[in-house]
Amino acid sequence: MPCEGKYNIKAVSKMLGIQAGTLRAWERRYSIVQPHRNEAGHRLYTDEQVYILKWLVNKVDQGFTISQAVDVAQNGELYKEAAPFAAENTDRAAEMGNLILAALLSFQEKKANDLLSQAFSMYNLEKVIIDILGTLLVRVGHLWEEQKITVAHEHFTSSFLRSKIGQLIQWLPSDPYLPKVIAGCGLDEEHELGLLMFTLFLRRKGFEVIYLGHGIPQKDFEVVIKEVEPKMVFFSCTIADSSTKTLRWVEGLQKHFPDIAFGVGGAAISHIPSEVQKRYEPFLIGNAKVEWDDWISQKLKNK
Repeated sequence: MPCEGKYNIKAVSKMLGIQAGTLRAWERRYSIVQPHRNEAGHRLYTDEQVYILKWLVNKVDQGFTISQAVDVAQNGELYKEAAPFAAENTDRAAEMGNLILAALLSFQEKKANDLLSQAFSMYNLEKVIIDILGTLLVRVGHLWEEQKITVAHEHFTSSFLRSKIGQLIQWLPSDPYLPKVIAGCGLDEEHELGLLMFTLFLRRKGFEVIYLGHGIPQKDFEVVIKEVEPKMVFFSCTIADSSTKTLRWVEGLQKHFPDIAFGVGGAAISHIPSEVQKRYEPFLIGNAKVEWDDWISQKLKNK
């Protein structure tokens, strides 16, 4: 259930020391908060929303313009300072995801964008990508598989989510001294959340990542490898059958591209038989950041 507000605009205006008209303008221009409205249509703000507004007022008092303060918030600074609301923010992230999904399934792209802007005022980049957009991408896939939405709904929603995720990941700077890498889903793998998490990890480390997602034919993937000439290629697997097929494929790829380091990771790796793990051990990058770090550091030393 959405959290209903308890402070009217007059009370919030008094608490923050700014005019009610300013609050309305911020809401209209930046979608920074979306207060609940009672039956009479009056705004009611939650504690969390008052905290966000207070944070913005403090930034303005420090010399920021409101647009600059919103930009700082969207870059994650607000999330870092919002520890008192950590538990409420977790629930709010799920609520925000529900609202974005509802907007997309009713083809309201502008509303979805406004909600996404609001999410950036509350959370850092990683949380928005993984906990909101990435999770929605998985949910949409399940809704389509269960025939609860049409193909049209699935295509429109997935296209929006993939586009936003791609744009957000590209915001992260890359280190020109680090090698190019390719990231894609394993064979017969349709879930991209694990791959998104790994790609985000690589981008945060400064790697330039060519993100291919799922559904790329084997031959096409090999064409991309030849064109890009990466130093590393990664595959993500969440399904056990996918991981076994992918590892066999990767073994063949390694013979054709001996100078490239191939890695396979994801939730499915821990579920494959021990004898299979032993055979393909050089390709296994694990399913945790510390394992990813160790594998990549070792491969970079060997290059």
